[in-house]
Amino acid sequence: MPGYSDRDRGGRDRGYNSGPPRFGGSRNGPPQGKKFGNPGDRLRKKHWNLDELPKFEKNFYQEHHEVSRRTPQEVDNYRRSKEITVKGREVPKPIMKFHEASFPNYVMDVIHKQNWTEPTPIQGQGWPVALSGKDMVGIAQTGSGKTLSYLLPAIVHINHQPFLEHGDGPICLVLAPTRELAQQVQQVAADYGKASRLKSTCIYGGAPKGPQIRDLERGVEICIATPGRLIDFLEVGKTNLRRCTYLVLDEADRMLDMGFEPQIRKIVDQIRPDRQTLMWSATWPKEVRQLAEDFLKEYVQINVGALQLSANHNILQIVDVCNDGEKEDKLLRLLEEIMSEKENKTIIFVETKRRCDDLTRRMRRDGWPAMGIHGDKSQQERDWVLNEFKFGKAPILIATDVASRGLGLFLPFYLELYFISGNLSFTITIYYKYCCYL
Repeated sequence: MPGYSDRDRGGRDRGYNSGPPRFGGSRNGPPQGKKFGNPGDRLRKKHWNLDELPKFEKNFYQEHHEVSRRTPQEVDNYRRSKEITVKGREVPKPIMKFHEASFPNYVMDVIHKQNWTEPTPIQGQGWPVALSGKDMVGIAQTGSGKTLSYLLPAIVHINHQPFLEHGDGPICLVLAPTRELAQQVQQVAADYGKASRLKSTCIYGGAPKGPQIRDLERGVEICIATPGRLIDFLEVGKTNLRRCTYLVLDEADRMLDMGFEPQIRKIVDQIRPDRQTLMWSATWPKEVRQLAEDFLKEYVQINVGALQLSANHNILQIVDVCNDGEKEDKLLRLLEEIMSEKENKTIIFVETKRRCDDLTRRMRRDGWPAMGIHGDKSQQERDWVLNEFKFGKAPILIATDVASRGLGLFLPFYLELYFISGNLSFTITIYYKYCCYL
């Protein structure tokens, strides 16, 4: 079994040689003819013959000697203390320190710069599973460190595959439900991939197609995509998934909630069936379980915390039930207290886009440093607002549920949610105790 110590690149860039596309097929896309009504209708389901496909390696895990020496009792105690449960055959022992993952130096150097003390629970158990080449389902809350749980093994996986050639699509595909989450994942991929000269791109709707197409045509090892935009590019032959051997479904439960299941199935049909697949979800409803049964083989399931979506224990929640007329006075008094603190970033979630715009206008008129974000804003405006909030220029962000998961904000902040029911308004104030991991 091959290890994954540092690979001697001899100064080579992961360039893309000229020549015809490999693995068969054409980059000219399907024949043009009748128009199809639904996304993916022009994609034909592939019929794979595994005997004819190029072989690839996906097991790179070498158990560290410190991990090997741990007794079953020590492993059970660690899992119990971190609320980790596992299901599956031959599940590797978890790691407790970063060096026990035996990542190559180009990965460890970036980890050391973060000054983290130990892996999060999902990383400690997830890295050995992913590096072993196994399919896996990870069930953990947002902010648990899942992004690095799949991206660092992806980088190791890619660095042991043949270099991309002209016409090749990505080796690693990450599907995400929203452009905000996709952009966050792409930033992490860029930060950790540049040391080994891996190229990544992010493709999503609401942005010009030209730059995204140019990235794909130049060749990228990692593609982070929302399902709709990826379907568009696959249908017209702007990319392909012939080289994809590492597939990630991030926030699978939310993608299903948003109605992306048909697109996901169309996309997965374009990927060789012996790929490695990792699925991530905050919940484990029957729809997500069915997706796992359809897409994964002999998978390991890792759960951190309860299977049902529950309150994060690192958060203090205060519920204030009041009449509708009292709500804004309470909000202003609370904001006055928060703005006097050194760490004063605040997100106010509202139910509708109109409510978001109205509240933002009124607060700015009264001198509050507030900005709003919702689904009708252009991508450029959304990016600008998030940057203003992230760097403290506008410490109050008013948002609809477009920002409810996966924003990737690393400083402690306050969070306000307003729910209106009849004459009562429910105000939930959430105080984060610590910064979220990726």
